[in-house]
Amino acid sequence: MRDMFRLAHISDVHLGPLPDISYRELASKRVVGYVNWQRNRRHSMHDGIVDTIVSDIKAHAADHLTITGDLVNLALDAELEMARQWLETLGDPQDVSVVPGNHDAYVPGAFGKSCRIWQPWMTGDGEQRAVSRDTFPYLRVRGKVALIGVTSARASAPFMATGYFKSAQASRLRRLLDMTRDEGLFRIVMIHHPPVRAAVSQHKRLLGIGRFQRVIKNHGAELVIHGHSHLPSLFHIQGPRSPVPVVGVAATGQAPGGKKPAAQWNMFEIKGNQGNWALNLTRRGLTGLSTPPSEIETIDLFRTPAAMVETATEQD
Repeated sequence: MRDMFRLAHISDVHLGPLPDISYRELASKRVVGYVNWQRNRRHSMHDGIVDTIVSDIKAHAADHLTITGDLVNLALDAELEMARQWLETLGDPQDVSVVPGNHDAYVPGAFGKSCRIWQPWMTGDGEQRAVSRDTFPYLRVRGKVALIGVTSARASAPFMATGYFKSAQASRLRRLLDMTRDEGLFRIVMIHHPPVRAAVSQHKRLLGIGRFQRVIKNHGAELVIHGHSHLPSLFHIQGPRSPVPVVGVAATGQAPGGKKPAAQWNMFEIKGNQGNWALNLTRRGLTGLSTPPSEIETIDLFRTPAAMVETATEQD
């Protein structure tokens, strides 16, 4: 095994087009999402762009691919099945790790269906139980890297896109972080909603930010990756000794020329050992309508000063 581990990260795929939808399926929060798709998202999110980003990832031979949620739009049964077929094209499920987003749990009951249909990509090492809310966070160890998948996905009210991080999951996350720290692993926490207050508007926020940040402050992690904002962002939250980078990514299917940055993906290069890790981030993506993906920026995450570090408070 080579010394360097390469991890690819994408998010907010929003696979389309929408399948046929019945009036019964629209008699819910889905009617809001359906109108948004017709007015906005179908014009800016393109499967051809998703294919271009995936091809670029494969060309760079990442060791593992992480997807931090929102594979679909309205969590229709046909969408969830279409997403499963798309996941199968990415490689062996052992090489692809998924956490669900709010669109994957768009209405009551959708989260359970997502877990069942996408189970091979959300199952921890050695886990025998069916994937459910109780199996998150899950743990996958690849080389010196511990991939810890947290869920923030839950159905929310119309016009809301909030996420949730509650005490039961926090307790399980503490144990996994301690265990993988004691094994000398590089710990990466995957979550859909950004666990920082400045990242998204109030109606899209994570409920439980303070709880999440206290877990990281007391138990540590080397990296947190997320989606949801559709932005190539970099924040920091306080760890036991030093700030922990929190990295977002542009939406995988976003066309150039929209309000949000065009499609990108993150490549993390991890080297070293506990106490002497090196972590580089390279962002690659589209810069124009007719140009192939290219390198946008490279950041040494452990040597770049943290412009702002959020500190956990008692308020969630």
